[in-house]
Amino acid sequence: MTRSLLIGLLATAAFPATAMAEAPVADTGLETAGDTTADPQNDLIVTGARASAADDKQSASPTGLSLSLRETPQSLTIVDRERIDSFALTNVNDLLTQTVGINVERTETDRTEFNSRGFDITNFQFDGIGLPMFFNIQTGDLDTVLFERVEAVRGANAIMTGVGNPSATINYLRKRPTREFRANASAFGGSFDLWRLEGDVSGPLTADGSLRIRAIGAHEERASYLDYNHVNRDVFAGLIAWDATPDLTVTAGYSLQDNRSDGVLWGALPLVYSDGSRIDYPRSASTSADWTYWNVRDQTAFAEVAYKLGGDWSLRGVATYRHWRERARILYAYYANGVGADPATGQGIVGLTGTYPSKYEQLLFDGYASGSVNVFGRDHQLAFGVATGRSDGEQFSASSLGGAIDYGDIRQLASFRAPLPAYAPLVQQADTYDRLTRAYGAAHLNLTDRVKGVVGATAIWLRSGGLSYGADQTRRNDKVSPYLGVLYDLTSSLTLYASYTDIFNPQREVDRTNVRLDPAKGTSIEGGIKGEWLDGRLYGSAAVFRAKQSGLAVVAGQFVEGEPGQIGTSYYTGQDTTSKGFEIEVAGRVANRWLLSGGFTHLSIEDEQGSDARTFIPRDTLKLAATYTVPEWRDFKLGAQFRYQSEISTPSSVVVGGTAVPIVQDAFATLDLLAGIRLAEHVTATVNVRNVNDAKYLGTLKYGQAFYAAPRSVIATLRFDY
Repeated sequence: MTRSLLIGLLATAAFPATAMAEAPVADTGLETAGDTTADPQNDLIVTGARASAADDKQSASPTGLSLSLRETPQSLTIVDRERIDSFALTNVNDLLTQTVGINVERTETDRTEFNSRGFDITNFQFDGIGLPMFFNIQTGDLDTVLFERVEAVRGANAIMTGVGNPSATINYLRKRPTREFRANASAFGGSFDLWRLEGDVSGPLTADGSLRIRAIGAHEERASYLDYNHVNRDVFAGLIAWDATPDLTVTAGYSLQDNRSDGVLWGALPLVYSDGSRIDYPRSASTSADWTYWNVRDQTAFAEVAYKLGGDWSLRGVATYRHWRERARILYAYYANGVGADPATGQGIVGLTGTYPSKYEQLLFDGYASGSVNVFGRDHQLAFGVATGRSDGEQFSASSLGGAIDYGDIRQLASFRAPLPAYAPLVQQADTYDRLTRAYGAAHLNLTDRVKGVVGATAIWLRSGGLSYGADQTRRNDKVSPYLGVLYDLTSSLTLYASYTDIFNPQREVDRTNVRLDPAKGTSIEGGIKGEWLDGRLYGSAAVFRAKQSGLAVVAGQFVEGEPGQIGTSYYTGQDTTSKGFEIEVAGRVANRWLLSGGFTHLSIEDEQGSDARTFIPRDTLKLAATYTVPEWRDFKLGAQFRYQSEISTPSSVVVGGTAVPIVQDAFATLDLLAGIRLAEHVTATVNVRNVNDAKYLGTLKYGQAFYAAPRSVIATLRFDY
């Protein structure tokens, strides 16, 4: 199962390494991205990284252009700061769980994967910039205290990422220094011994606001409903912005996320007996041990320059350095003979343990220009840029001495304590590099009063090398990917749209000969209708989509002794896969007091034979969130989040009578509730109750192992705002 996750993330290593270039970009120069002054009673959403903060309906993720939601020819969801604070969404995993069209695969306690529209999400950005193909697993908890909002652009996004993956692009928009003084602090307490403190202070150092700073911090500790598990996390960021001239702004920043976890799961629970029946675990069950840990220290420093050329044209350049280090001692449980546990004795599950230190460094440069031109009496937007990045990684491992650990009767797991073994000396297993250069451009064409076009292209040059667990990481991939979109305003409130882009998705997976698979290729199309009502406060969309990939990696088996790959890691084969479906979404204010957001997604995923593929992904999901505020009752607020997921399944590694026995997770729904009130001027209290109905379900079935999601829990928050 998830020892396949050991194939490294920087498109290199064979171990759990997250690698993503965090590179913020400057605003247009009109305001900083976090400096908004719009009336919160009328905000629908807030701006994207490359849009004026004065316009509350902008997002730049799909194309690099400053486009409104109606002008963007793709589906896009924004989770803003108000929703993050209201529902105490303090980490990205919880936030994306509630985001329309996104599925969160909680494969382990400290590694999480995401998918959308049937495919894994590999494109992650900070302020619109990243090295997307290097990051498709979140290691540790990514804290949301650093972000003003999070954008999820569904469908292929080749222009701004260089990779046309047809799932989604997740764009984290950082908080920025503000021209007026602001401060807030929060204290959290809740179930499973949770306590958390966070603070955020921002404001000018000069009377005119030309020099301004922001400091953000958080500390969290929590135990878990899972046996052994405990997390201790520190987060800090400091940013400074200086208007050197009216046209030139320089910004620099540093951020640190230090995540320390004990009692962690590597892999998860083996789920079946040898006869195909399910093992009955309590919700707290874990095959971990109290001596396991997974510590991740992630540091980023950046500097950027933004210059207004005149009119609405601007230039910006960004340099980012990232240093990412982890240390882990982990324990993986698996079937001793690959046939499941014995249903009579519970015997047959053993554990493999090792230590895995690793480090990665990234250096990224990005230059970007945007503005408008007037052609044939009409204004058209242009955006173009060049980016280059380098990533280097090393990984070491040490196997245990003394062989596998026998769990004994798995039905007595709660009383089992795995002994801590001795380990062999560390051995370097991976020393790899990746180089990515890309040039990109896009145009928003104002063809007529009703017809708009969005066109663009990106060219990438990707070079990789080194060795990872014996696999040669050498590759040379070059590709030009087009992007085409058209929009037609039916009325003043409704717009029809359609878009097309190529799929070119470099893959880190290896085949049975331990050689990397070729990039997956294909096409992605989308069409639909978007609308705005109530003076733009309410937004809605409906879309149909189809994506086809050839050569997409699917698990074909695991290496055993005598084969060219590392024992226990997975090898893959290329599969032609087609995903199609539709989405319906709504977001905004139904009334001044009532905020609503949510949507429904339906999927069909088939392989080249027309059979269901990737059945661990739900075919139907529904996500809804709403809050209602009564200002005259001390800003009394009630809210709810509802999430429904249809049945999922995956073939297990157990074969009975020549047939693989599927593991099934039935459809389920969860409901979260909140209530909040202003206790005094600047002070509010909120209580969130999660999984009110106490649904018991597995977090994923992607690899045939899983652990149970959290039961009902409570989080209370006391917040000070100034």
